[in-house]
Amino acid sequence: MSVDEVKRRDRLGSVIAFARRSLPELRRDAETIEPVDAPRPRRMLQLLQPLRWTRLIRTEEEVRPRRAGAGIVRGFVLFVLLPTAAAGLYLFLIASDQYLVEARFAVRGEVLPLGDVKIGEFASLIQKNNSQDTYIVSEYIRSLPMLESAQKALNVRAMFMRDEADFWAKYSGKEPVEELLKYWRKHVQASIDLVSGIITLKVVAFTPQDSLAIANHIVGRAEALINVISERAQEDMLRHSREEVEKAGERLTRAHLALKEFRNRWGIIDPAKSAEATYMTLIDLRKEKIKLENDLQVLRSSSLDEKSRSIQALVANVAAIDQQMRQLQKSLTSDTMAVDAPNAAQALLEYERLVIERTVAERLNESAVVMLERARIAASKQSIYLATFVPPAAPQFSALPLRGESLSVIFFCLLVTWGSATLLVEGVKDHNI
Repeated sequence: MSVDEVKRRDRLGSVIAFARRSLPELRRDAETIEPVDAPRPRRMLQLLQPLRWTRLIRTEEEVRPRRAGAGIVRGFVLFVLLPTAAAGLYLFLIASDQYLVEARFAVRGEVLPLGDVKIGEFASLIQKNNSQDTYIVSEYIRSLPMLESAQKALNVRAMFMRDEADFWAKYSGKEPVEELLKYWRKHVQASIDLVSGIITLKVVAFTPQDSLAIANHIVGRAEALINVISERAQEDMLRHSREEVEKAGERLTRAHLALKEFRNRWGIIDPAKSAEATYMTLIDLRKEKIKLENDLQVLRSSSLDEKSRSIQALVANVAAIDQQMRQLQKSLTSDTMAVDAPNAAQALLEYERLVIERTVAERLNESAVVMLERARIAASKQSIYLATFVPPAAPQFSALPLRGESLSVIFFCLLVTWGSATLLVEGVKDHNI
């Protein structure tokens, strides 16, 4: 068998296989043929003559895309275009103008070094305290005491309920102060730059005068709060310094009284000098004893009788010197203490302890006095203050609401929501089919 015959046979087999697969589909399509009604105009019959018995009935699968497309358009109009049009109508025709006033300030701290202490060693502590003061001011702006102060001074409730405000933006007028506080926190915002510590204040109201008045009041109250904190810190520093001076003075007084009592009890003004004088006397007596013993040795070597007046006098003098030396040594080193001859070692030990206590008390008293003077100098200056480098200014035009931006955001959000919901619903329908 040639190659051409094999190819022809393969083509024939593929055609037969295709016909077998297509026959059921043709049979199913033939069952859906709908005959054209007889009572039709002749021209129409002539036009439809080539298509007679070939027009198919629209199945549900063919009708669904048209219905789905119409539903999608209808949903887009209802859930995207109409809400966007309503929002645009409110923003451009009904929404009232709101005026924004901005102010920038920072809490500054000035720390004076005490003595030879370097500020670099306490830089982290100073930075931490300044950061705490910054957060204190920020939280105070959003707090109820600030709102009560503004209400008492400016009547902010009436400012937020002006006739210029639209029904959606103005305050509802509810009596609980917590509701007014929520509204206050929406229109008065204070943000902190974590790097520089600068506080940015933003106040929104329905007139430029109201915004400016509220911003000036907030800055003034924040400055007053910082002044109170500074004064309290200065008072605490002064009080602590005075207490240290009083304690050091009492300790120095006790040290002087202890020395006075010691001198009265021992009868010695300065045990160190007394012991030195006693030691020098002991040395002189020892020298004199040595001289007398030499003279006595000379007399004995001259063949004089031991009972002679000269030898007896020298022996008596040596004995007297020995007695004096023993008494002096006893007064210096003995553990027992006579009433008329106190022990110099014990007296000197107690005296040195009292002198050390007096010296320490004097140094502490001097240091406390110096610290008190420096605390007074530091208290005369304002160590913590509010530096307002961008003061509040009256706005010339309304910054809010952002009509174009708000409308774009609303349209985008509605479009995304509607698209997601539509995809979800169509997916569920396809799954059910």
